Amino acid sequence: MRPAPGQGMPHHDVFMLPADKHIRKTRYQKNGEARIVAAAQPLDQREVETLQYYLKEYSQQAEVFAGQLELMENGRMEALAAIEALEALSTSEDGTVLLQIGGGASLRAKVLEPEKVLLNIGSEVIVEKTNADAIGYLKDRITELEASQKKVAEALEKLRGQTNEIAKRLEQGYRQAPAASPAPHRHDNEDNDEE
Repeated sequence: MRPAPGQGMPHHDVFMLPADKHIRKTRYQKNGEARIVAAAQPLDQREVETLQYYLKEYSQQAEVFAGQLELMENGRMEALAAIEALEALSTSEDGTVLLQIGGGASLRAKVLEPEKVLLNIGSEVIVEKTNADAIGYLKDRITELEASQKKVAEALEKLRGQTNEIAKRLEQGYRQAPAASPAPHRHDNEDNDEE
């Protein structure tokens, strides 16, 4: 009787690839986390090419996730800076602020209506909010960005783990390639007449 997945015992299945290509793999359940370890067999050229393809695809996807993380972090930092500016504006006695105009240059500017803040809420839709409501909205946006960052970071970590497993399998296959011989392989349970 076969133990259920997650019981610490390996089970084997087939990883389906395009054009009916197959790679044998073993999935080990450990602490509720599935770990995929490729079967320790010499790789044929088709398997090497397939693993190289997936390694490239996973690496490209990891770059996309890393880019998304960077964009989210930039958005979070901008929201934090906006909150800081709005809080400073609400405590300013005369509404004078430093307005950055680019190239490291700033102007002293007087905000005529410091309690009216225009917010871009997405799709170029602009709404007017009070200073306090704008700060609350930005804090909510930061919370959403942090939750999204966490999900993307987890997906990126999982993808990097899969990429590492493929790279290890390729490295193992490359090391076995020169050692592989056309002689038939003996199994441990066969009689050895040479002993």
